[in-house]
Amino acid sequence: MPARPLSDETLHLIDAIRTALAQRSDVEERPLFGTYAFFVDGKMCIAVKGEELLVRLPPERHGELQEMQNTRELSPGGGMQGYFWVEPNGYATRTQWNYWVQEALAYNPLAKASPRKKNNKTSATSTPAAGKKAPARSSAKPKKTATTTTRTTTPATAKKKHSIFEADD
Repeated sequence: MPARPLSDETLHLIDAIRTALAQRSDVEERPLFGTYAFFVDGKMCIAVKGEELLVRLPPERHGELQEMQNTRELSPGGGMQGYFWVEPNGYATRTQWNYWVQEALAYNPLAKASPRKKNNKTSATSTPAAGKKAPARSSAKPKKTATTTTRTTTPATAKKKHSIFEADD
């Protein structure tokens, strides 16, 4: 099933994160479990789903953060400690926005990276093991897979006004 187009609000939020992370050269963007995620140094840092942010924060601060207004746990059962949804009212001002972005970036160097899944496809240069038949080649077009975008960035102004903010402090 094809992916649904992203709403204007979601696209604005994604653009705001790009602007916030523009000074970094280690940012990778890709879809992740129904979100549009930003990986910093190979680790999920911030993601967007609809008009909400998903931020990765220190698990030891989970209790403190779950008490904050305009946030909710990713997994109320406790399975995903340190991941929080932030509602639009929670990042409506530049001060609030900077808080979430800076907290996620501050935790990122300490966060564990999830191991990348190994690609089980055989390469074109590999030969089948003795006694095993090589897989038949199909003339069908290959399936399109989700793209991964790694960006190299140019410096942007940190104080750029963005349309996601109701008010600028």
